[in-house]
Amino acid sequence: MKTNPDPADKKGNNRRSTGTPQDNRFFKVILSSIADGVFTVDKDRVVTSFNPAAERITGVPASVAVSKKCYEVFHSNICEDNCLLERTLNTGEEAIDIPVQILNNSGRRIPISISTAVLRDEDGQVLGAVETFRDLSAIEVLRKDLERSYSFEDIISKSPTMMKLFAILPDVAESESTVLIQGASGSGKELFARAVHNLSPRKDKSYIIINCGTLPTTLFESELFGYLKGAFTDAKKDKPGKISLAEGGTVFLDEVGDLPLQTQVKLLRLLQHHEYEPVGGLKSIKADIRIVAATNRDLKGMVTKGSFREDLYFRLAVIRFEIPPLKERREDIPYLIDHFMRRFNARKGKNLIGVSPKAMEALMRHNYPGNVRELENAIEYGYAVCRGRIIEFDHLPEEIQSALSQSTSDPESLSELHPAHRHISEEIAIREALKRRKGNRTLASGDLGMDRTTLWRKMRRYGIQIPKNS
Repeated sequence: MKTNPDPADKKGNNRRSTGTPQDNRFFKVILSSIADGVFTVDKDRVVTSFNPAAERITGVPASVAVSKKCYEVFHSNICEDNCLLERTLNTGEEAIDIPVQILNNSGRRIPISISTAVLRDEDGQVLGAVETFRDLSAIEVLRKDLERSYSFEDIISKSPTMMKLFAILPDVAESESTVLIQGASGSGKELFARAVHNLSPRKDKSYIIINCGTLPTTLFESELFGYLKGAFTDAKKDKPGKISLAEGGTVFLDEVGDLPLQTQVKLLRLLQHHEYEPVGGLKSIKADIRIVAATNRDLKGMVTKGSFREDLYFRLAVIRFEIPPLKERREDIPYLIDHFMRRFNARKGKNLIGVSPKAMEALMRHNYPGNVRELENAIEYGYAVCRGRIIEFDHLPEEIQSALSQSTSDPESLSELHPAHRHISEEIAIREALKRRKGNRTLASGDLGMDRTTLWRKMRRYGIQIPKNS
């Protein structure tokens, strides 16, 4: 910057100028032409400038914004507890592309991303700070549109098997039929059970979970049906059971295959007659509940061996869902990773944007004995050790890293092992490029090294939609 004598300075001392009039005019033209909102504040967080894009996004005229405190103009969900601009002023630490939400002048919630930096003079003295923000409304519409194509309630999947279950789930939920959900541990049985309740006419009533594998046999009956005063030595007063608490709602019997034979008969009576007797009681009580059960065990095999009652099995399995393990639906892995990353971003206050190609390959190749829960744990582990914005291969647990090293000697490629996954990496690359470029196909095609026509054709192949206003 140039320095000019200030004619108003009677002593002839030179003062530092913020720039020539021509410089300032250029800055105004630039700030007026960009699509991102920009405003500056002094050291007391008083707004000193507010560009046209900031006016458009917030709905607040610059004439109103300037000279007010930033939090009086810019109403975001982090203003009170974690103001990024204040933190930048106090520490000098920049913020880059932090997703937040603001309320505009009309009270509408708008998703944006914020970046902040300190403003200094030529001597390095702090003058204030600048905040830039980008309207993410269009990309949020795109994200929700994409998410709707592979999510149902809280269940994330794009596999054909799971899509078939999604298709019948609303009708199953509307019925009063008992549902048995079978699948390996960590495969998402609990999410299906919750979805059955949430989509049913009982959704506004209680949803009670009973883990059949954790209750001792001696306590199961009293926990399930309750007991009356004097039923046993320590029964000083009546205690309602889980069935009573779930009246009008849904009971989820998790790991029902762990029930001992002597308690299976009690459950059978509940399913047959919709009634039960509390421990120590002589009168039957009617129960208005729906039963959803889940197990990771082979109940049919247990029936053959005599460790599970056949009549109870058929009462439970009126409608039966088989949840495939994650290794049989690897096409879901990228979508689950995206889902978990957004969840951890919100929960942990970070802004990680994805995983590296090598990390993705390792995550795609792992066999997941712990299923979806193991994948979620792996992403959470990555969050704990990652200091940048991308989860790299080295940020993954050792057992997942080893999946890639073990497969290097395998002559078959991942796509050959799993034909349905042949185009997964390409589809994910396209979605990530579009997300990064806020839906701009020209910029995204440049990032991907393909012409715009090819990108459009591949988008149609993968069913990728872009909002009309993006």
